[in-house]
Amino acid sequence: MSTETEEKAFANLPATIKPGVVTGKALQDLLQNASDNGYAIPGVNIVGTDSINSCMEAAAKYGGPIMVTFSKGGGQFIAGKAADNTDDAASIAGAISGAKHVHEVAKLYGVPVVLHTDHCQKAWLPWIDGLLAASEEHFAQTGEPLFSSHMLDLSEEPLEENIGICRDYMEKFAKVNILLEFELGVTGGEEDGVDNTDVDSSRLYTQPEEVWYSYQQLSTVENAMFTCAASFGNVHGVYAPGNVDLQPVILHNSQKFIAEKLDNGIDKPMLFVFHGGSGSSVDDIKYAIKGGVVKMNIDTDTQWAFWDGVRAYEKEHHDYLQGQIGNPDGDDIPNKKYYDPRMSLRAGQEAMAARLCQAAEDLNCVNVLN
Repeated sequence: MSTETEEKAFANLPATIKPGVVTGKALQDLLQNASDNGYAIPGVNIVGTDSINSCMEAAAKYGGPIMVTFSKGGGQFIAGKAADNTDDAASIAGAISGAKHVHEVAKLYGVPVVLHTDHCQKAWLPWIDGLLAASEEHFAQTGEPLFSSHMLDLSEEPLEENIGICRDYMEKFAKVNILLEFELGVTGGEEDGVDNTDVDSSRLYTQPEEVWYSYQQLSTVENAMFTCAASFGNVHGVYAPGNVDLQPVILHNSQKFIAEKLDNGIDKPMLFVFHGGSGSSVDDIKYAIKGGVVKMNIDTDTQWAFWDGVRAYEKEHHDYLQGQIGNPDGDDIPNKKYYDPRMSLRAGQEAMAARLCQAAEDLNCVNVLN
């Protein structure tokens, strides 16, 4: 068991946190360190090893942790769109495959990596059941879960049902040291099969009383670890200025409300996460972090960055990508070194990693390890 007396892997982090996949007490310590020191971890949706490796490459460059996030659709894509997805079989197998890849290579990047899953609504709970079974098996073998954390998005349900189901899963997660992320209110827009573009705007803003109720209910579970995705006007995607009204003051008000109820001297008792971070202003991001945000989701911006890297590669080498043989240097010269898939994919990886380094700057997550 890790203790504070053992040698530290990172000068600025608790001794429990090591390079590689972070779970259980180490994850809790990492998120608390972020809250205490005013930074947030980029949480990045991935669709395969190219985007997974871009995340870890970026983290090694900016000197901080990273959260690799699997969606249900992303898991299916990793397994292969032609694979049988009856009863979510491909979505489960693909996410497990991606998680095992991270477990194998994460230490080589020398950074803490959190393995997370994204929005899971009520109808998709069998997907989480399949991933939980994999973590239970992994825990029996290694003493650690396969996944660090799972998000349950039951925000479409009444509050009591939302938190009641979350509490049931928290009891299961706690037995194998998995953290629960839950959602209150609704994140607008559309992402990976979750479409809230027409939701009533009032549901985009969570009330402090809802956060306190959830905190109370989940805290009754022994060994509970949880974060809250409270809605403060968040919207998935990127929109023109003026179309999104973020109100991160909601996070500050919720912290104050809970702190007054607990009266234990802790001014930020809830660990919040920020969904729909792509396209947000730096000022809003930094104010949200001051309100206790320890992770911000990024998907749209990194999708664009990866594509933009591939697009730029094609533009630069266009004349060498029109046939297997023949280019401006000669009609009989082969072009294999240009159309080798690793070349364009690497360009996408590098562009995505660069965008994540920019995100880390916005999140105060640069050089937080040492």
